[in-house]
Amino acid sequence: MTDQRRMPGTTADERTMLEGWLDFHRQTLAWKCEGLSDEQLRSASVEPSDLSLLGLVRHMADVERSWFRRVLADEDAPPLFFSEEDPDGEFHLTEADTWERTRAVWQAEIEAARANAARFGLDDITEGEHRRTGERFNLRWLYTHMIEEYARHNGHADLIRERIDGATGD
Repeated sequence: MTDQRRMPGTTADERTMLEGWLDFHRQTLAWKCEGLSDEQLRSASVEPSDLSLLGLVRHMADVERSWFRRVLADEDAPPLFFSEEDPDGEFHLTEADTWERTRAVWQAEIEAARANAARFGLDDITEGEHRRTGERFNLRWLYTHMIEEYARHNGHADLIRERIDGATGD
């Protein structure tokens, strides 16, 4: 694994800092997947869990989509990998699920997230609302939540990657 992540500046303004940490954690998840085959990326962590690196990336694609498209911008953007019938569908992989396709979808959602966020100030309230609670949020909350979400799942990714090939890192 080659670490090419960029640490956020230590004296940046608030928005630059939040966006920097979010990008750092996005890069961390990509780094954890680097150099692995599709089979390795689909490999579940420990029985009976379906948790895998590819599943985590699919999950984060849906999380990006949910918060930055549906909640922030009130777009009609249905889930990519899960459904009401299969709420954990992002983790239910088949041999047809590849890194190339998953990464492309994830990166497209990140780009959509960046474009939508650019239209809002940190204190601006979302145009949409949370699908279960009906709550609205400011962009600052979304950034903070997304950093937390990636950081938590990057911890999972550390353990999965170590189990696959022994690679470890921050």
